[in-house]
Amino acid sequence: MVEDEEHLATGIRFNLELEGFEVEVEADGLRALALLTQPPLPDKGFDLVLLDVMLPGLDGFAVAERMRKAGNFTPILMVTAKGLPEDVVQGLEAGADDYIPKPFELSVLLARVKGLLRRRDWARGGAGGVETARVGESLVDFRNFEVRAGEVTYRLTMLESMLLKLLVQNAGRVVSRGEILEKVWNLSPDTETRAVENFIVRLRRYLEADPRSPRYLQTVRGAGYKLVLEA
Repeated sequence: MVEDEEHLATGIRFNLELEGFEVEVEADGLRALALLTQPPLPDKGFDLVLLDVMLPGLDGFAVAERMRKAGNFTPILMVTAKGLPEDVVQGLEAGADDYIPKPFELSVLLARVKGLLRRRDWARGGAGGVETARVGESLVDFRNFEVRAGEVTYRLTMLESMLLKLLVQNAGRVVSRGEILEKVWNLSPDTETRAVENFIVRLRRYLEADPRSPRYLQTVRGAGYKLVLEA
């Protein structure tokens, strides 16, 4: 948990520990980033990051973005007083996987934590779901959040994996932008954001020999996106 309000951090930590979680708290954005981007240690793997936005040293948006660039794809739940729609979109585009505005009920926070961990497990193919898929010459490994294309392996964020899994499960069918916003981002289908388009561009870099002329991840103008497993 990255939270600089000591009394709030203490209360959240206490309640998470009552639910059986082990919690490590950091109050400074720069120190948190150093911890989250260091080489993985045997006893320092995290399942989830609770990340405030207004932090000393470095704000939460920058922490999330730099975590992702450093290759840390741990699910991020942003917890912040900045709850306007544009703030939510900025957090998600920076690399957060979910967002809860302050003030909040502890029961709601606990539900969101557990829900995000369930989404992570779904994205990995848990509970009998899809664990791997082949898209053209690329192999998608949902359990490890990876796309292997020849000799190159790309790491996926949880949301990239969820978007790709939604498209794989609906291969051959047009999936609307609104459906993607609802099922992947938990946002209203009419939310104004370029997040979907940006994520599609990123997935094409992993799947397509020529991302500018996609064969597998196609745009259907005015309707949405369609994944073709073999073109």
